[in-house]
Amino acid sequence: MYEPQEDSFLLQEQVKRFAHGIVLDMGTGSGIQAVEAAKSRKVVRVYAVDVDRGIIRHCKEKIVNKKIKFLTSNLFSAFEVDQRFKGIKFDTIVFNAPYLPDDEGIEDAALYGGKQGHELITLFLNKSRRFIKPTTDILLVFSSATGKETLDNWLIKNHYSFKETAKEHIFFEDIFVYLIKKD
Repeated sequence: MYEPQEDSFLLQEQVKRFAHGIVLDMGTGSGIQAVEAAKSRKVVRVYAVDVDRGIIRHCKEKIVNKKIKFLTSNLFSAFEVDQRFKGIKFDTIVFNAPYLPDDEGIEDAALYGGKQGHELITLFLNKSRRFIKPTTDILLVFSSATGKETLDNWLIKNHYSFKETAKEHIFFEDIFVYLIKKD
């Protein structure tokens, strides 16, 4: 499990500011973002998903909150196949995505987002289209190692508006949080 680090805490502050309505915490890991979102009076429900069944089991055992429902899901797969979620649209989606470029010899799904680092992020954004409203806020954390210019260009080309809501320099990289909306 990805233990909360600087990027998690930076994103947590933005969740505190922006989470509302029905929230999806994509790749919940430790559950830190789901718990933060559930604290808000503006949030009615949180779906916390992760591809790792062990993580979901751990979160169900350690986190008791009536607003949070933990589900095993590979990105949006649980919402695509389960009839209980037919037509669901999220008001806020939070994603502390694996965002580092693949490093030969080290395989850690919690860190690496593809060959260049942004591939999982763009796949996520493409798949999210079925589950967002025109007003949905997507909070995404990523690193300068991900290729900020490449990601910015992809967002523009694919008709997303975005603004940087937080930035922190850590060791050899900058960590960014974007608030993204579909145009």
